[in-house]
Amino acid sequence: MTNDNSVDRISLQGVHIELTAAMKNAIYDKFSVLLRHNERIIRVNVTLHRDQVRGTKHLFTATGRIEIRGPDIIASVKADDAYAALDGLVEKLDEQLRERHERRTDRRHQAAPEEMDIPISLPKVGSPGDPL
Repeated sequence: MTNDNSVDRISLQGVHIELTAAMKNAIYDKFSVLLRHNERIIRVNVTLHRDQVRGTKHLFTATGRIEIRGPDIIASVKADDAYAALDGLVEKLDEQLRERHERRTDRRHQAAPEEMDIPISLPKVGSPGDPL
């Protein structure tokens, strides 16, 4: 199980689905990994939505929003299984967090522009009084 601090920072919501205790524990375990990757995350909001397609077949949409300093990170995944949708959502949010971190470090550690020697053929200019 996860520690109390990570449980407080993950909020869950089920739309047209009852989130069981086992499902809540699985969500806390999967999404606490994101909190360990980046300590600047304020909150993770997870919404699991069940849509009824045709007949008894269901389609699950997992939507996640990571509240972090700067623009929030939002992702959504659709799948036939609720756990598969949650797994895909964790992967997508983790990838977006890594990309954001790489962009920030690239900007921070950007090298200063180097001087370049570009050969340019300029017309020869003589001194004043010299015939051309």
